Amino acid sequence: MTGNSRKMTVPRFQQRKGEGPPLVMLTAYDVPTTLAAEAAGVDAILVGDSLGNVLLGHESTLPVTMDEMALHARSVGRARKSALLVVDMPWLSYHIDPRESVRNAAQLVRVSGADAVKVEGGRKRVDAIRAIVDAEIPVMGHLGLTPQSVLQMGGYKVQGRAAAEAERIREDAEAIVEAGVFSMVLEGVPPKLAKQITGDVSVPTIGIGASPACDGQVLVYHDLLGMLPGPSPKFVRRYDESFDRHVKAIKRWSDDVRERSFPATDETYE
Repeated sequence: MTGNSRKMTVPRFQQRKGEGPPLVMLTAYDVPTTLAAEAAGVDAILVGDSLGNVLLGHESTLPVTMDEMALHARSVGRARKSALLVVDMPWLSYHIDPRESVRNAAQLVRVSGADAVKVEGGRKRVDAIRAIVDAEIPVMGHLGLTPQSVLQMGGYKVQGRAAAEAERIREDAEAIVEAGVFSMVLEGVPPKLAKQITGDVSVPTIGIGASPACDGQVLVYHDLLGMLPGPSPKFVRRYDESFDRHVKAIKRWSDDVRERSFPATDETYE
């Protein structure tokens, strides 16, 4: 028997619905972040289009291209060993034509060795989801606050507070499950709605700003570790202040350079 027996697969991920501890998913964008996530034992790694915000300096995920997603997915894929690997499909890569959606999903899987792709949206995206699943590529859904819909939503706002809106999201959840998603992210929805959907659907729900009632949780790597200055979203719990620590380390090194104590004799070649 060959392969990594510890590797998380799509069927194993699905089996965790209602069984065992909640699933843990973290974003990663390169070799260092992937190695750290794997060493910490996460269940799944998401190459998120959030790289547009945390790496490329954009105000939204909309400018992120297929080439950029492929570049980072390839890097993560080289370092990933055991975690389930999911890659975000960027804006407009699955909105126009189901056949184009399949080609783009296949490109991301081909360059990275990913186990699945992630698609935002509900009933409007059912045709794309079905086509990608029919091509034997597993799809993770994403409902609620969908960052690629930021223009239509008028900003990053909690979704599903009104009864009609909550019902629409519940119907979207049923529709994408019927279309074939193996799991779904619920972002920026009230706890009551997240709990209802988690109880209604047969696939794992992964919360971000949703509820501990979800079957798992996901956060952005840089948010979790405080790698960027400034405030974090309400749903983020920062487990480190990496930015401040990095600044202090760089300052110490800068001082050593200016004082000519770096490099020392044992740090140079004869």
